Amino acid sequence: MKRRYFVQGAGAALAALGWSQLEIQRQGLRYAQVLAQDTPRKLALLVGINDYSLAKVSPLRGCITDVELQKELLIHRFGFNPQDILMVTDDTAIKPTRAGLIEAVESHLIAQAKPGDVVVLHFSGHGAQVVNPYNPLGNPRERLNSTFVPSDRQMLVQEEQTMVSDIMGATLFLWMSAINTENITVTLDSCHSGGGKRGNLTIRAIPGGGYPSLEEQEYHQQWVSKLGISQEKFVEDRQKGVAKGVVIASAAATQLAADAAFEGFFAGAFTYVLTQYLWQQTGSRGVKTVLGNVARTTMRISSTRQVPEMEVKPGSGNESKPTYFLPVQSIPAEAVITAVNGDRLELWLGGIDPQSLTAFDRNAVFALATEGDAGGLVQIESRQGLVAQGKAVAPSAGVKPGALLQEQARAIPENLTLRIGLDESLGGELEVAKQAVAAVERMEALPLGETQVHYILGRMTEALHQEVRESGVVEVPAVGSLGLYGAGLDLIPGSFGAVGESVVAGCDRLKSKFRALLAARLVKLTLNAESSRLNVSMGLKVLQGSQAQFAASAFTARGGMGRTTEVVTTNGGGGIPRIPVGVEVQCEVTNGESRDLYVTLLVITTTGELVVVFPNSWTAGVDAALVKAGETRLIPDGSRDPFKLTISPPLGTAEILAIASLSPLRTSLQQLQQIAAARGTREGVLGLEEESVLAVENLWADLNQTRNITASFDPRSRIAQTEQMAALSITFQVV
Repeated sequence: MKRRYFVQGAGAALAALGWSQLEIQRQGLRYAQVLAQDTPRKLALLVGINDYSLAKVSPLRGCITDVELQKELLIHRFGFNPQDILMVTDDTAIKPTRAGLIEAVESHLIAQAKPGDVVVLHFSGHGAQVVNPYNPLGNPRERLNSTFVPSDRQMLVQEEQTMVSDIMGATLFLWMSAINTENITVTLDSCHSGGGKRGNLTIRAIPGGGYPSLEEQEYHQQWVSKLGISQEKFVEDRQKGVAKGVVIASAAATQLAADAAFEGFFAGAFTYVLTQYLWQQTGSRGVKTVLGNVARTTMRISSTRQVPEMEVKPGSGNESKPTYFLPVQSIPAEAVITAVNGDRLELWLGGIDPQSLTAFDRNAVFALATEGDAGGLVQIESRQGLVAQGKAVAPSAGVKPGALLQEQARAIPENLTLRIGLDESLGGELEVAKQAVAAVERMEALPLGETQVHYILGRMTEALHQEVRESGVVEVPAVGSLGLYGAGLDLIPGSFGAVGESVVAGCDRLKSKFRALLAARLVKLTLNAESSRLNVSMGLKVLQGSQAQFAASAFTARGGMGRTTEVVTTNGGGGIPRIPVGVEVQCEVTNGESRDLYVTLLVITTTGELVVVFPNSWTAGVDAALVKAGETRLIPDGSRDPFKLTISPPLGTAEILAIASLSPLRTSLQQLQQIAAARGTREGVLGLEEESVLAVENLWADLNQTRNITASFDPRSRIAQTEQMAALSITFQVV
C-alpha cells in the first residue's frame, strides 16, 4: 500500500475508537516536547491548501508543491530535523481547517519553542480581507485586516453583516508574540488583491469584505488575555510593525500572488523562486538582499504586479540577518539524491532555475557536491515536475540518499518550441487562432490553465484597457486589437495591431515577433550564473555627464569571486533598476580568469527583440569577441567604439545577457558577420530580426562541449558545461 493511503486508513481506524486525527497528532507533539533537549531547535510549520471545496471557493494547484519545496530546502540546506517539520496540507493527518491550523501553531510552535530556537511558519493558500475591528482611531490604512483562508472557511450573515471564519493578520501578530524566541520567519504566499484567473495564472486570493467571525474575535481576546496585555497595548504595538522576527509576503498589499504553471507542475511563483535561490546561495546573505534578488525572477515568470516585500520587528536589524536566522548548513547545490535502488536514483531538482528546467529533462549531468568526495557523476534519464530519475555514471561511495549535487552540464534538446496560450478574449475565434498559431514554425497553441505557456495571444478588453491606462502606460493598444501578453497579462510592447484585424492576419503579422521571442527563450536557457565555474562578472552603469554609477551587478557565484547577483541600485522596485528613457548606459564585463574568454553581450529589448552589443566589429576575426585574462572591458568604450547605448522606448522590462566561453564562438560570429555584411554594417550594434533563432542556435553549437565527462549524450542535444561557459543576466525596467 502507498504510505498516503496507509496513513489515511490508520487514522480512520483510530477515529472509530474515539480518537480524532487531531488528537493523535497532539499527543505525538506533546511527547516530542517532553523529549526535547535544552539545545536550540529548528521548528517549522508548513501549510499548503489546494482543496477549498469545503469553503466553496476556487481551488489552487501549487500550494502543496510549495510545502514540499520548503521542506526539502529546510532539511538539506538549513539542517532541519525532519521530525521537527510539521506539514499541514489536504493530504496530512492534521487538515488545514481553522481548528487544524490553530492546533498546529499552538502545539508545534508556541508550546515547543524556547529562547534561541529558530521557527519557520510558511502559508500557501488563499488570502482575503475583513473589516478590522481593532482600529479605534479610524486609521484608513488599518481599516481592513488581511487574513488566511482556512480550507473550511464559513460565511454567515448575522444582523445583515457578513462574517467569515478566516484567521486574521492580527491573530498572526499575537501568535508571533507568544512564540518564545525572536528568531521567527513567517512566509506568506497568498494575497488579498482580487482573485480568480489572470492570464495563465491563478491568483491566491478571494474577494474580501465582511467582518471576522465571533469565534475569531473571541479567539483574539483569549490571546490578548494570555499575553497579559490590554487591547490598547495590542493596537499600539501592532501599528508599529511585526511583533518579532521577519514576515515575508509574496506580493505587496495591492499586488498579485500567483499560483503558476511550470514545466510539469504548479507552484507559487514566489515560493519556487525563493527556495530555488536559497538552494544555490553561497554564504549567508541578509534576507533583504535575498528578497531583492528573488524579486527579479518572480516578476519575470509571474507578473510585474508581483513584487515580494518584507517587514521586520522595528529596530531589530533583522533585515540584515541571514534568511531563517541561520547560516546555511551545507554547500550550494542544484539537486539532492532522495532515493537509491541499485544504480537507479531519484533526485529532487529544487535548485534548478525555472527558466532552465527544459535543459534538465534528460542527459543533464551533476557532480557530487559532498565535501571530501570526488568523481561521482549522476545523469538524468527522465523528469516529472521537480522529481527526476537518473543513474550513477561515475559511481562513488557518496552516491546515497541526502547527497547534494551540483550542475556539471545541461542539455538543450533540438527544435524547442514557443508555447502560446489562447486567451478567452478570442471568443469564437479560438479554433481559428489555434490553427493560425500552429501554422507558424515551432509554435504551439495551448489552452490556458493546464500547463506552462510562454506568451498569451488575445484581444485587448475594456477592463484590461482601463487597468493599463491607470498604471501609467502612455501608449495603450485600442480595445479589440490583437496582440501578445505575458503569463500574467503584462503587455508585450509592439505586438498589437489595428482594430478589426483577423486572427489569421494577426498571426501572419506576428511571425517575426514569434521568432524573436523564441530566440530570447532559447538564449535564456544558457543562464547559469549560480552554477558556472568560470570567474566572470557583469555590471550595468548609468552615465550622467562624466559620472558613472552602477545600476546593477552580476557575478558567477562559484567562479572564485565569492559573490552572486546583487542589485545595488537605490531606485528600483523589488530589486530591479528603473532607468529612464534617454539615459545613456554602459556595460562592464570582467574576466577574472587566468585564461582568455570569448564573450557575447546581448540585449533583449522591451519588445522582446535581440540586439548584439558585443562583439561589434564585423570585419575582424574571432578575436573581436575576446576579453583577455584579467581584463575589464567597457562596452561601449568611448576610446574605440563609435556608438553609444541610450535607453529608448517603449517602456517595459528589458534584459542584458553576457555569455562567456573558453572556446571561440566561430560559428555564431561568422553568421553575425554575414548579417552585418548584407546590411552594409561594418561596426556597431546589430539587431537580430529574421535571423534571431538561427543566431542563437549557432551560439549553442559553439557552446556545445562534452570534455572530461564520461557520460553518453543524445547527439541531437547541445551540451553546456559549467566549467566551459558562463551566462549572466541583469534585468531592468525602462521608465
